[in-house]
Amino acid sequence: MSHFTTTIPTMKELEQWMLRKMQEAFASAMTKALEMMDQQILEQRDRSRYRVKEERETSVNTVFGHIRFKRRLYVDRQSDKYVYLLDRLLQFEGRGKVSPHLEETAIAFASQGPSYRDSAKRLEQLLGYNVLSHQAIREKLLEKAEQETRAAKRRPARVLFVEVDGLYTKLQRSKKHGMENAIAVVHEGWEKSGKRVRLKNKQHYLHTAGGNFWEGFGDFLAERYEIDENTWLVVNGDGAAWIGECESYFHQCLYMLDRFHVARDLKRFVGHLPSVWEAVKNPSPSRTLRR
Repeated sequence: MSHFTTTIPTMKELEQWMLRKMQEAFASAMTKALEMMDQQILEQRDRSRYRVKEERETSVNTVFGHIRFKRRLYVDRQSDKYVYLLDRLLQFEGRGKVSPHLEETAIAFASQGPSYRDSAKRLEQLLGYNVLSHQAIREKLLEKAEQETRAAKRRPARVLFVEVDGLYTKLQRSKKHGMENAIAVVHEGWEKSGKRVRLKNKQHYLHTAGGNFWEGFGDFLAERYEIDENTWLVVNGDGAAWIGECESYFHQCLYMLDRFHVARDLKRFVGHLPSVWEAVKNPSPSRTLRR
């Protein structure tokens, strides 16, 4: 081989070079795919509800390297909140900076030990770049353990009763007089407590994050109950349009007006007719309404 003067890389160097090239190709393809999906959302969105505010760039670490891409920020006219529709479609928080698959890989490394620092080094050695610090891996593992603990404590549920309304809060030292946050009370029915009746396992949900209320509330329920396509939600509200959207977010959902608003509307329409209004207030099977 003394006459062979061509320089070739070692097997290790060739493998490393090929891996880097594959990572670069993946990053480019992934960026194009994400931006094409965002463009498709732009064209097919509900234009009466979602208005484009601006286009922003974000970056995410993945198992194939660091990628940067642009996605559109929208204004949801119904909730008056900002939302990235691409993030919602992908079920991924774009500001997370770490892809779900990479996060699962880091957690798997950490669960095998012997230390978080060792896990971070092994991950860097595998992927070729510094992905997560040992502190970040520790936080991800603890968060995962907390989620699994909550999931283990989920309650079975065939029917859940939900009371939904807007909670108005006054603001001091602000140009706005106040703000309204959506709130929900969920329970599993009624039970006797002595001579009184109380709600079973009553819980409260206050929607303060961005995005759609029902999506946030759905996540809230999924953390606490074993919900499937056979679970019924009985939703009670005041007739606001955003509350009525519940029927499009759950497989089995029954929406009705609360008794206060039913009585108020009935009085508005038939209150000037004494005999009719009396029959409404005191219904009786034997009562005959007269004109």
